[in-house]
Amino acid sequence: MSLAVDTEMGPISDEELTAQSLAADPDQPIDPGAVPLAEFLAGDSRESDLPSWYMPAAQSHGGRRHLAVIGLIILALLVVMVFGYCITYGQLVVA
Repeated sequence: MSLAVDTEMGPISDEELTAQSLAADPDQPIDPGAVPLAEFLAGDSRESDLPSWYMPAAQSHGGRRHLAVIGLIILALLVVMVFGYCITYGQLVVA
């Protein structure tokens, strides 16, 4: 049985999945043939059972420029705080 479709019986409803999960024994050992979700999704050549908007692959968009901008923002907030001001709500006020 896959995540949302049983090849023998067709789609599984949310009620059926809920009933199965509530009936499962949490103390039962993991099946030796169980496959981790990441390996299941990576090794599957067909379309994934989970949509990409639900659990997208991790990506790194950063670089030195992004890190510098983030550092400058943090530094600016620390300087404001050191001088005794508060900018929490977008207005610079004396704390």
